[in-house]
Amino acid sequence: MPPTAASHRPRPRTRRPQQGFTLIEVLVALFILALMSAMAWQGVDAIARSRESTQARMDRLLRLQTVLAQWEADVQAVVDTQVVPGLNFDGATLRMTRRQPEGVQVVAWTLRSGGLHRWSAPPSTALDTLQEHWMRSYQLLGNEPGTLAMLEHVAQWQLFVFLTSSNGWSNAQSSGDVTQAPTPAEAPPPDPAASGVDNGVVSAAPPLAVNHDALPDGLRLVIAFAPGGAAEGALTREVRLVHP
Repeated sequence: MPPTAASHRPRPRTRRPQQGFTLIEVLVALFILALMSAMAWQGVDAIARSRESTQARMDRLLRLQTVLAQWEADVQAVVDTQVVPGLNFDGATLRMTRRQPEGVQVVAWTLRSGGLHRWSAPPSTALDTLQEHWMRSYQLLGNEPGTLAMLEHVAQWQLFVFLTSSNGWSNAQSSGDVTQAPTPAEAPPPDPAASGVDNGVVSAAPPLAVNHDALPDGLRLVIAFAPGGAAEGALTREVRLVHP
């Protein structure tokens, strides 16, 4: 059958629905993106906080090592001048006289207001000046020249001394081996030709008679830290003293 005119008529095209996202899909996608961003931020923030905490702890440990190195240097340089005690601890303050190229220096380590402080007097070669510096170490207020804040958050500290004669450790506040300097009557007369230098201290007269504990052969330091300190709990450090 021959084609009719109707068969050649083009068929109307059906419109397809336009492709896109509904409002609900867009809101779900935004919610997922916000959730992922929050999780990523929390991870980055946790890493940053952990890094800051680790760095702060390392700084405190480095500070602690520096302080202990200074304390050991002071103790190992202790000298007995027979003028003032070479080493004295009263529970709060450790006083000592240490050798220096310029003479003898009085050093005091003090626990004050939860912190460990170090005070050092200028080196001296004069007897009266050394005695003056030693007496000044009993009147420290914490703002004197030469005072440095060494450690913070220190709850308490204690010192123990080791004596070879007893072969044991004892509290530094208890009495140990007592030595007595010769009295002026027993001391030999000074030699006019001599320089008058004894253990770095210059004196025109014989040393004053001083009853004091002999220098120990070892010193043990025990520091108990408060929360936030350079370490947790207590730290113990022992130093052997070598007497010249």
